Amino acid sequence: MRIDKFLWSVRIYKTRTLAAEEIKKNRVSILGQSVKASREVKIGEIIKIRKNQIDFQIKVLDIPKSRFGAKLVPDYIADKTEKEQYEILALRRLEQNYYRAKGEGRPTKKDRRDIDDYNNDNSPNTDSTDWDTFFSIIEDENQEG
Repeated sequence: MRIDKFLWSVRIYKTRTLAAEEIKKNRVSILGQSVKASREVKIGEIIKIRKNQIDFQIKVLDIPKSRFGAKLVPDYIADKTEKEQYEILALRRLEQNYYRAKGEGRPTKKDRRDIDDYNNDNSPNTDSTDWDTFFSIIEDENQEG
């Protein structure tokens, strides 16, 4: 089976076209060498895949006839990725500032509650007399000048 079709059928990539594009970008290699999309996959080979800035390694256990359900993936590939790579991935996910990109529209109801809670917790205690004093000072300055 071709490597692009294999990576699609074991659900590494969502589409076969996407798998072929990643192979063209030299993000997939076997035995340390970049491969072409037409390269045949053999049982026992270890495929290195660069995805999401992580180097994944999978071992081919069997060649599927076609795409199959996600529950059957462990029958065809074994994950040989180093633990450090998964730790790097976890750290990157934690580093993300927020779950939503800046400028992505109006705040959600949850966002609004968080903003209100933050404002209520961090606002100084103000009395109406403080405001009255503030405005009386401004009025006095305006009358003098």
